[in-house]
Amino acid sequence: MRNCVIAAFAVATAVFAAPAPDVTSRALPSVIAASTARTRLAGLTVATPSNSPAYDRDLFKTWDTISGTCDTRETVLKRDGTGVTVSSACTPTAGSWTSAYDGLVTTNASSFDIDHLVPLKEAWISGARSWTNASREAFANDLTRPQLLAVSAHENRSKGDSDVTEYLPPLASFQCTYVRAWVQVKDFYGLTIDSAEKTKLTSILSGC
Repeated sequence: MRNCVIAAFAVATAVFAAPAPDVTSRALPSVIAASTARTRLAGLTVATPSNSPAYDRDLFKTWDTISGTCDTRETVLKRDGTGVTVSSACTPTAGSWTSAYDGLVTTNASSFDIDHLVPLKEAWISGARSWTNASREAFANDLTRPQLLAVSAHENRSKGDSDVTEYLPPLASFQCTYVRAWVQVKDFYGLTIDSAEKTKLTSILSGC
């Protein structure tokens, strides 16, 4: 019996400790190459972040209707999952999702959040405070850039509004993709970076 228990534990450990599937190409729209990211990083404006006026999440409207009854969140869940089926209201009824940040796998879509890779507050203090409400809405629902990703709720909430100096995905294999996407989004939207952020991005990209 003891040998059976040990064997069962070993199998269970292998299942949960196995490397997470590579979800990069499936989950995110095309992410720029590291060489391109380094070039674009050099062109970003370095400035001190400003939270004046104070950030208000309600100024970034989510979630928009994308197609039929599917809103942005549901569209990302369909894109990022495997074998996803939905109800007439576009609520996922089956499927499997792998969190690119921490490798967590689930069949319960409600346990995953849709992360804004460049957080809304980070965008605000980096320039979005001067945008129109329509521009902020477009940013918050952007399915074209690598800005939205279905990840475990725990990891999304651990990240919060942190920038790359305070948070990187714990799954090391995704960190290069994460910073490349970060630069891509900031470059497209003309957002600034601070000096510590630039140092961190430069360091990580040099090893990608």
